[in-house]
Amino acid sequence: MYAALPTAALRSEFNAHDADSVCPQNSLLEFRRCINDSDRLAFRMKTLELLPPAETMYRALMKRDTSFEGIFYIGVRTTGIFCRPTCSAKKPARENVDFFATSSDALENGYRPCLRCHPLDPNARPPKLIERLRAEVERAPGGRLTDKELAALSIDPSTARRQFKRHYGMTFQAYHRARRMGLALNQVRKGDRVDQARNGSGFESESGFRDAFTKIFGESPTNAKTHAPLFAERIDSPLGPMIAVADDQGLRLLEFIDRRATERELSILRKRLCTNVVPGKHRNLETVRSQLRDYFAGKKLEFEVPLAPVGSAFQLRAWKILQSIPVGETRSYSWMAKRLGDENARRAVGRANGTNMICIIIPCHRVIRADGTLCGYGGGLWRKKWLLDHERRYARGRKASSDQ
Repeated sequence: MYAALPTAALRSEFNAHDADSVCPQNSLLEFRRCINDSDRLAFRMKTLELLPPAETMYRALMKRDTSFEGIFYIGVRTTGIFCRPTCSAKKPARENVDFFATSSDALENGYRPCLRCHPLDPNARPPKLIERLRAEVERAPGGRLTDKELAALSIDPSTARRQFKRHYGMTFQAYHRARRMGLALNQVRKGDRVDQARNGSGFESESGFRDAFTKIFGESPTNAKTHAPLFAERIDSPLGPMIAVADDQGLRLLEFIDRRATERELSILRKRLCTNVVPGKHRNLETVRSQLRDYFAGKKLEFEVPLAPVGSAFQLRAWKILQSIPVGETRSYSWMAKRLGDENARRAVGRANGTNMICIIIPCHRVIRADGTLCGYGGGLWRKKWLLDHERRYARGRKASSDQ
């Protein structure tokens, strides 16, 4: 069904009736429109809903079907590389393939871009500076390249940031962070041997993999299995991939992976709880995954998972107040300050909200300015707006049902 739709049709301007008649459920046409849409949120939502069936995508990959260019990307588990559907490389077996709607999703799952089909640059090779920056990342994907190190390579840091952002729509630091987080978070599973975890991770050496793991989770994979750890798991959502961390006490962290503060928060948890973080399964993580699924589907927006946030006495009080804000409603920083007993503590409230490590469930997104405008959300104001709109729709629907 999908392959029969010509590429030319995908780029045409149809009205809604035409789209329904040419492509059932608006699938590829709407997907193309999402790809060309500057609204990041709409894109995220559509990619989850409209990605073609896995078998359809695998057939397109085997045939190098050009009509699927831009529709999906493939990650090859045995090599740690992601490609375009028309890549000329040897085709992988079906069980070794992951499918992604965007190149960012592939990066955040630990895959590096193919040097043959250039999935980040489908129309042309990137500028030489961009190629060099990406090569430097691959030399040490688990590390960080500081401005000082870039300067030592005769690369002007401001030029690097500007060109990378213009070419890919993401900062160089965000690209490197996606590689680092993806490798550490997705290549290790509880009970795996280190050499098994490294296989397909993109690292040429076992020591390189160990270093990357340690920088994110604080201890080598082997040593991490000898203690009572915190368990971390990736959770996909319509607003982007998330990381959840929990132990027997409850949920410790729930953050969007692309958030700059996520790695720092993992470090805070390790130090304050005197333990390490291991990617693996836990009953509290399963509960979070299930309840988030219901939340985003609009089935139930209240959460019942046990929480065990880590913070100061003031932060814990502030976060408790956040949990008292009803679904579908908002409060101001002044309101929170009064509840905390100090009307002049608005800035302190803002800082406490900013250090909340359990987003959505401890709903710091429900706090706005007194004049009703949005401000201050680590996951991005676009996510804050989506969450508030989503909850208001749910609240209105529940009220309408109760009035009947």
